[in-house]
Amino acid sequence: MQIDKLKSYLNICKKANYLVIGGEKLENYKHKLYLVLYDKSSQKNTLKIVEKIKTRNITTLQIENLGKILDIDTCKIVGIKNKNLSEIINNIINEN
Repeated sequence: MQIDKLKSYLNICKKANYLVIGGEKLENYKHKLYLVLYDKSSQKNTLKIVEKIKTRNITTLQIENLGKILDIDTCKIVGIKNKNLSEIINNIINEN
């Protein structure tokens, strides 16, 4: 995974308002989401939200240091509302 490339695309999402940041917002989010990223060190409340999101057939990916990548120290989970950017980010994370 290329951290710099991932960081760039997540910053584009953030600036374009395509990110839903935080568990409380994601838990009750009713609009279309294409990808959810959560931190590897997430606690059980965040993991419950991830399981709930998985039941809606939304792709979820676990990554390390999500808060550091987004420059939001306490961030453990984000959702992405743009299909094209979601696919690009998914490919960056899953490439070998």
